[in-house]
Amino acid sequence: MLQRFFIFCSGADTDLLSTCSNGEQNKYAGIGATVFFTAVMAFIASGYALYTVFDNIYTSLFFGLIWGLFIFNLDRYIVSTIKKRDHIKSELLQAAPRILLALIIAVVISKPLEMKIFEKEINQVLLEEKNSMTLANKEQLALQYTPKIEALQQEIAGLKSEIVQKETETNALYDTYISEAEGTAGTGLLGKGPVYQEKREKHDAYLAELNTLKETNSAKITDLEAQIAALNTDYNTAVTHSQPIIDGFDGLMARINALGKLPWFPSFFIFLLFLAIETAPIIAKLLAPRGEYDYKFEEQESVVATWVTQKVEHRKLLLSTDGEINQQIYADIKNEEELYRYKKEKAEELLRLQADSFHKVQVKGL
Repeated sequence: MLQRFFIFCSGADTDLLSTCSNGEQNKYAGIGATVFFTAVMAFIASGYALYTVFDNIYTSLFFGLIWGLFIFNLDRYIVSTIKKRDHIKSELLQAAPRILLALIIAVVISKPLEMKIFEKEINQVLLEEKNSMTLANKEQLALQYTPKIEALQQEIAGLKSEIVQKETETNALYDTYISEAEGTAGTGLLGKGPVYQEKREKHDAYLAELNTLKETNSAKITDLEAQIAALNTDYNTAVTHSQPIIDGFDGLMARINALGKLPWFPSFFIFLLFLAIETAPIIAKLLAPRGEYDYKFEEQESVVATWVTQKVEHRKLLLSTDGEINQQIYADIKNEEELYRYKKEKAEELLRLQADSFHKVQVKGL
């Protein structure tokens, strides 16, 4: 039962192969088993690759099964169409496009499995890339908010500088009128005279201006700080909203690119392994000597080709003979006087009928 199934997978003529020896049947069963297990690997590989895309096991299994069946049918067709001949060059020539197709299939099958085998290493590469993307994303978003925040901070610094400058001037006036009262500066007279009073009034005026400036600038600073806080909130919100996109950077293309950044040597040998598996049925059929099945299959093809050629030639001969007979018949009829007179009478009768019909049409028109 299993042997018959693998023989079916090989694409061989089961009826013809059943007349061959057990060794010949085992050979094609081995070729069919290789075709079958290649399709199974294609199913597993495509299922994993599609799972990274859809993130749904049932969808991945469904489309993976379709892809596996497609690869099975394609491999079966490739193997079944390679015919053993006496000339190795003709065999290589007919196998060349099939080997190229097998190379493409090997790439398609091996890549998803490579991603699964090197999953931990790929995850590490993706983690590094995500971290870099996170930092780059924050820097790009900061370019939108930092200039505004810095401008507001400079404005706050200017307002604070005004207060400090005013405080410095007020404190200087305070030292001046105190020194005047103590007699250590100014007029040098101890006591609160007219000069002291004048300097005290000037200090009080500056102090009032300082208090007013503090209130005004404090309100402005509070408003500017609120704007800075709003900008910081907007920045943090933008970072938070964009982070899931970066965290989701884990698709099929991202993993393939991450795989390409790993050392090529292990991946190359895995690819060679699948290439060997995919081309194994073709290579095995090319290297194997012509067996009993090949001779019988060629004989069967020869019988069909000969029969078709005979039928075509027979039809051509039949057509040629029929044409010659018809020419001879019509040549004999041409020389018969009785047939000539009969056709003449019928022609005259037809002309009379046409003339009568034309006359009636003309009379109606009058």
